Amino acid sequence: MGTILGFPRMGQRRELKRMLESYWKNEIDAQSLMQESSALRQKHVSLLIDSGLSEIPVNDFSLYDHVLDSIVGFGAIPPRYKPLQDDFIRLYFAMARGERGANHNTKAMEMSKWFDTNYHYIIPEFTRDTLFDPTLMIQKLRHSIEEAAQIIKEKGATTKIRPVLLGPISFLLLGKSSDGSKVLDLLPRLLEAYCSIAEFCTEKGIATVQFDEPYLVYTLSKELQEAYKTAYKTVKDAYKGIEIFLASYFDDLAINADLVTELAVDIIHIDLQRSSFETAEYIAKRCKAISLGVIDGRNIWKAHISSLLSTLNAFLSEHSLQRCYIGSSCSLLHCPFDVRGETELDAEIAEWLSFSLQKVEEIQLLTSALSKGAESVATSIAQYDEAMQRRERSTQVHRAEVKKRVSEIDEAMMKRKSPYSERKETQKQRLQLPLFPTTTIGSYPQTAEIRKIRAAFKKQSISYQEYQDSMREEIRKVVDFQEEVGLDVLVHGEPERNDMVEYFGERFDGFVSTSNGWVQSYGSRCVKPPIIYGDLQRKTSITKEWISFAQSLTKKPMKGMLTGPVTILQWSFVRNDIPRSETAFQIALLVRDEIEDLEKEGIGIIQVDEPALREGLPLQSEKHSEYLDWAVKSFRVASSGVEDTTQIHTHMCYSEFNEIMRTIIDLDADVISIEASRSDMELLEAFKEHSYPNEIGPGIYDIHSPRIPSTEEMIELLQLARKYINDEQLWVNPDCGLKTRQWEEVSLALRNMVSAAHFLRTRK
Repeated sequence: MGTILGFPRMGQRRELKRMLESYWKNEIDAQSLMQESSALRQKHVSLLIDSGLSEIPVNDFSLYDHVLDSIVGFGAIPPRYKPLQDDFIRLYFAMARGERGANHNTKAMEMSKWFDTNYHYIIPEFTRDTLFDPTLMIQKLRHSIEEAAQIIKEKGATTKIRPVLLGPISFLLLGKSSDGSKVLDLLPRLLEAYCSIAEFCTEKGIATVQFDEPYLVYTLSKELQEAYKTAYKTVKDAYKGIEIFLASYFDDLAINADLVTELAVDIIHIDLQRSSFETAEYIAKRCKAISLGVIDGRNIWKAHISSLLSTLNAFLSEHSLQRCYIGSSCSLLHCPFDVRGETELDAEIAEWLSFSLQKVEEIQLLTSALSKGAESVATSIAQYDEAMQRRERSTQVHRAEVKKRVSEIDEAMMKRKSPYSERKETQKQRLQLPLFPTTTIGSYPQTAEIRKIRAAFKKQSISYQEYQDSMREEIRKVVDFQEEVGLDVLVHGEPERNDMVEYFGERFDGFVSTSNGWVQSYGSRCVKPPIIYGDLQRKTSITKEWISFAQSLTKKPMKGMLTGPVTILQWSFVRNDIPRSETAFQIALLVRDEIEDLEKEGIGIIQVDEPALREGLPLQSEKHSEYLDWAVKSFRVASSGVEDTTQIHTHMCYSEFNEIMRTIIDLDADVISIEASRSDMELLEAFKEHSYPNEIGPGIYDIHSPRIPSTEEMIELLQLARKYINDEQLWVNPDCGLKTRQWEEVSLALRNMVSAAHFLRTRK
């Protein structure tokens, strides 16, 4: 049986993004948003039915985030949003994005990264008094089930529907308690809500329900193991006659293989991109039905169909399972939609790629070969094999000179000339910054006009001179604005950059960019990860022209802006034929070259962003040290070749820092800026606990929300920050880049931010 765990939501042309942003701009109303999003959801269901999959997921579609859907669907709404409960859509987006108006200014809920992906989820907030009500979840299920059932009926198909729910234990563990209570104490109450859905599913003739429990790949305490047993016994008792499909992913399930086979579930899903077939063998001997996630749901390379068939045939011959699903390793949420739209890609590279619709085709090819015999699809299998062979032989992939340069990296390349305690004095003398220096993270609003100019240049409808003149004018506007507002360290605003990773990828040999390879990051925010297909080289300096021009416009320090090696790696689709660490060091050398160019131009502050450093941390603790070792070394290779007088910054966002504080210290960046506003500076506790020695800029302006924090609110956040770090360490900045915001919001917020810094200076 062929299946997937979930499907991309945005649409082939980012239709959902456009709907959402039209709604937020009041160009369409809530009713139109719901109608248009329903049509998109039905289109996706229709595609999956036509693909021939035996069973398809429903209820995996979301207007913003599936965790937020669980929060609202089960009624776990924080008290501050209760006044909005009569208007569901307004409530939903106020929780996600915050809300500002003439008489109110509602903060958004906190966000964090979805395990080790670049997808952001809304963090549930619990107290010991939290109550759960499944009414809205049942409504959402009703819409998705009835829509899919109607399409199946119209097509005369036999496709089964499998509703998807975030599992109760993972739902609780993804959240946080705001009153010190234990989130697991809420499990009995939450289970009542989950069990209330069973009657509805029975009424709708649902045969199987999928419960996603990604926490099952972590090392679990005895308490959590017992909680899982209790939870799924309770669920199974309630869902009489309905099969429980338990899905876990993103790491090796071997760590809890004994536990999952003891749970009262019917089908166990294994992510076979992260688990081994040995784990699958072990579990298959102890369960009735299994789901084998053999198709990579997080990368874009074609599957090696012949190799998989050989393995699957051997596996199935050894086990007398009642049922075996062949599917994706995880939801296809993390993959682009359809590679057939990439008509501008190099034809040789394009044939190596598989996006979401192609992955569905791969699943169907495997299930056909397994059920009807490989000879029935021999031509298709041969085409896959030939593409794999051409990739292995390609001269575009391997460059001896790149491998040689990586082999020559030594310890000396990973160390600054002097320790931070000495560097900071030379940097103070050079930069002459005030106490509580103000800056921004890098990007400024990307207006429609900027995007229009970039697109025209890409289409070659304007000359390079016209493009350069336009970009320089945008840089001049940003510099003038920062001077007028009174910021202390300026940036050039990045008008020439489409994305902090894709921009560099387009300029490195060994990368390729797509036209429509969009993946959801959060809400309506989509990214288009470049693809690393071969060894990496840099033809010429990428940022020097723009940043040196910006520095010529001001006497204040101009910060050079670069993306770090781990983030470029993590936010790209990476090669699967060499270790990730090798690619990280290739990128590090190119970033090092870029830093050297900027330093020669007299740029005294250079920021090497690493927001994905924590994101790349393996979920299982025994794998941490290996990853952190090469991640830190790659950053230091990139950033350590400068003089003591050059101040190296880095930036991280939406991360839990406790696990990696030693690593952050080991990076040896002079200044780190972090996201902190939504958590009211709670993240700084880790920096205090570990006596972080260098300088820190905790964000005091949430750039993922349209609301504008007042000067007083920012002062309050800075006062909280001062409880954790010394004044001499404290920088003042937003949470992240300002690219997605409007100029009106940015202007007001940054003026308030500068006023907050001035207030603190006058009170010293």
